[in-house]
Parts: sequence; structure tokens; C-alpha cells
Amino acid sequence: MGHGKLRKFAENETFSCLIQPSSQDLLADGYFNLKDHSVKGDWNNSMFRNSGEIIVELGCGKGEYTVDLARRNPDHNYIGVDIKGARLWKGAKYATENKMVNVAFLRTRIEFINAFFAPSEISEVWLTFSDPQIKSENSRLTSPLFLERYRSFLKKGGIVHLKTDSRFLHEYTKAVCGVNGLKILACTTDLYGSVRQGCIPLRNSSASLRPHRSGPPSYDAEGGTIPEGYAPLTDRIEPEVYEVQTFYEKMFLDQGYKITYLSFVIDHEGEYLHPDTFDAAYWKEQEGPRRSFGHQCHQGVRPLDDTR
Repeated sequence: MGHGKLRKFAENETFSCLIQPSSQDLLADGYFNLKDHSVKGDWNNSMFRNSGEIIVELGCGKGEYTVDLARRNPDHNYIGVDIKGARLWKGAKYATENKMVNVAFLRTRIEFINAFFAPSEISEVWLTFSDPQIKSENSRLTSPLFLERYRSFLKKGGIVHLKTDSRFLHEYTKAVCGVNGLKILACTTDLYGSVRQGCIPLRNSSASLRPHRSGPPSYDAEGGTIPEGYAPLTDRIEPEVYEVQTFYEKMFLDQGYKITYLSFVIDHEGEYLHPDTFDAAYWKEQEGPRRSFGHQCHQGVRPLDDTR
């Protein structure tokens, strides 16, 4: 291990905004009986010392998105989650040096997330450029397995934002929303194209989800006119969606890849269903080869270890 990483790991221990629990402690009673961390249900009091809404970014990498959102919305609190301590160091260091009291970071694997957040403690979840996990549905951060985890701590009406370059993951997530009747707030397969055209789907569009298991309608904006169900982008979605960019997002844009965006509400009674009609083979073919510089499991879904 290089001296640079060792220095970052040592410095991480000094950041009060960074929590680094031991997986061994969490797993003391087994994988399916995780021990709750002491911060669970107490983030507002013990970390932020205010009553503001809490938004979580899962797979935050270097924390640039978490930090930028927090800077734009000082009345809200933001938590970036990732397994890589060397990456979290950058965001935690910046937040510490700039005395950002509404920013925190958590180094853990995302499948352990239920051990850290209590029911109704979180208002929104951001998934930014997560690995599409084409070969493993249960590892996808918008799979029924993970939506169940989010539902355990999101408030009623809590929102999940998915921003990704992966058309496979975008279409899969739309299929999950469709089969479970989840309310889609906004959806585009070309976020920055929609910005240029000045259109985005209406949050309260008259278009409704199709019957059970058939999937949601398509809301993609194409051409130079505003199609039915669209409205000026700036009237319907916060500028942070397209003005804030992650490290990976900038690289994907430089390479000419389109960025997709999808936001939805996960309120749902009963078990989440898998999208049996999703054509994984087709969208895998459309996906093409993954970029070598991205999707390095930074969101924390990885073997059982404390890899930093």
C-alpha cells in the first residue's frame, strides 16, 4: 500500500464528519442480523445538531456531489456513503477545512445500510453512476432487494434519484417502477439534451403508469419541440440535477456518452416485484463495453471485507 493512501487513512481518523464502523462489529451476529450502529436514528442530534432534512448519496466516491449539494442547500443535511476510505478522504477533508456543518460521510458497504438509518430518518436517496451490475440483479442499487432497504428508512413520499450513463440500469429501473406501480417524477435518457431543448417530463403529468407488469410510459424528449407531458426543465426539476456533476460524469460526458436521469417515489405496500418483462439481453447488447475508467464498484457492493 502506498504512503499516500496510508496518510489519507490516518487523516481520515481525525475527521469528525467521517464515520468508519468496523464490518466485524456489524456482523458480530451474522450477515442477516446486523447490529445497529449508535448513530442510527440520531444523525440530526449527534452529527448535524439540527433538525434539517437528511439526504443520502450512495456510492459517493470522492464526495464531490455530496459536498456540492450541501453547499447549495445549507438548510438540508447530506451524507455520502462509500466503501473506499481513500476516496472519501477528499470529500471529508474539504468539508472539514471549509467548516461545512451539514455534510457527513460514512464508510461502509451499501448492503449494510439498514444498520445506520432508522425509519423515516431520510428524505431522499441519490444514486450517482452506480455500477449497473449487469450480471447480478440483486446487486443493482435499484433492485427490489435494495428498494426494500431504502423503504425501511425513507420518509413517506421519499424520493430516489438515479443519475447514470448506463442505459441498461436506467431501463431496468423504469421496469422496476412499472411492475410495482411506483410514481415516476422525472425521466429522460438524455439529461443534457433535455436541458438544451428546454424540456423535461412534468412531475404531475396526465400520463399514468400502465397496468401492472407492463412498465411506465416513455418520457424521452426528442426533436426541437416540447412534446406532450413535458414542461420547461427549470420549472420542474432542481438545477442541481444538471449543474452538479460527479468525477465519473464529467469523464463520460467528455467521451460523448449520454447521461440519463430518473426520479421516483418508492412508497409501495407489500413485497417489491421483479420486472419479469425487462429484456436484459437486449439492453445488455445496447450497453456495449463498459468504460475501463469507471464503474469500479465504488458504491460498496463488494466481497465481505473492509477494503479501503
